[in-house]
Amino acid sequence: MDPLLEKLISGSPNVLVDFFADWCEPCKWVVPVLEDVGKHFNEKIKITKINIDEHPEIAKSLMILSVPTLMLFVDKKEVWRMRGFDTAHSLINILSKFVK
Repeated sequence: MDPLLEKLISGSPNVLVDFFADWCEPCKWVVPVLEDVGKHFNEKIKITKINIDEHPEIAKSLMILSVPTLMLFVDKKEVWRMRGFDTAHSLINILSKFVK
């Protein structure tokens, strides 16, 4: 596993990673959605971001084919992935199945 990814998904049992690019307009739209998701889960989930242009090796190793892509890691293992994004309400419902 890439050392940066390892560092980002450590320190919390539940980590939601937002893979994005600065040029990606939908990536900007997901920001307030993830803020709402973060508020809902409070300390139960850590949300972090990885810019695929700055870290192409991570994107390639995880087969990130489009942005935004959201990935949930539980105990450093990928348990869920979604290309694009949804409403905060929908994401909270989905993530609640994994985050205890």
